[in-house]
Amino acid sequence: MAEQDSERWRVRPGTDVTLAAIDTSSTDGAPGDKKETSSTFSDLRGQLREVQERLWAERQHSLLVVLQAMDAGGKDGTLKHLFRGFNPVGSHVASFRVPTEDELAHDFLWRIHGHTPAKGEVVVFNRSHYEDVLVVRVHEMVPEDVWRPRYRAINDFEALLHGTGTRVLKLFLHISKEEQAQRFKARLDDPTKRWKFRRGDLDERARWDDYMAAYDEAFARTSTAEAPWYVVPADHKWYRNWAVSQILLDVLGEMNPQYPPEDDLDGVVVN
Repeated sequence: MAEQDSERWRVRPGTDVTLAAIDTSSTDGAPGDKKETSSTFSDLRGQLREVQERLWAERQHSLLVVLQAMDAGGKDGTLKHLFRGFNPVGSHVASFRVPTEDELAHDFLWRIHGHTPAKGEVVVFNRSHYEDVLVVRVHEMVPEDVWRPRYRAINDFEALLHGTGTRVLKLFLHISKEEQAQRFKARLDDPTKRWKFRRGDLDERARWDDYMAAYDEAFARTSTAEAPWYVVPADHKWYRNWAVSQILLDVLGEMNPQYPPEDDLDGVVVN
């Protein structure tokens, strides 16, 4: 894939971000309409599976994918799509919910570090350390002079990971407030999906503008050359899945993992 393909979604380091100005319904760059684009998924999954196998076999580097979105933004759907392409050996998901008492007794990155990938692995964070400059900020859980220095701590943490062989890829699935409302209504109307809806989701929805402001600043301050953010228009699920696959293939292609050289097996006999 040409470099410029995934560049359309990347937040360039040092640039300001205004999510409100990004079209959440964009299908820019897709091979065609929903049917045409979806027909490419089998091939994309095959490519992802092959390069992930090489990453696992090589055991020299790893990939951390940070997945963030507003409620109903499509994190679960994206994970299902991604892991249809990955071999479960060497890949897993880590989800972060409300911190426990023990976790709160440590620095905010303490609970995160233990879930980062070992060499050869792909790990996806379903929500992440960014909650500590998003939810914490919006709900005023700690003073600003506590959460604001966390941008630097996050950048240092991700630079550490990068410097020790872990590529950090951060994806924001960007839906509109209108699309979120439609997805909430669909959940309420479907008994098999109603369990996903919480009354608290509406309280979070009422803080939409505050969350957008928090995301804008987080992206501007933490999209770096070593750990870039990608803002993926996600109103159309088929486009979201295609775009995420393309970004992953681009990053894994840059990593270019290789099968290790064969040992000298001359004389080995299998009886």
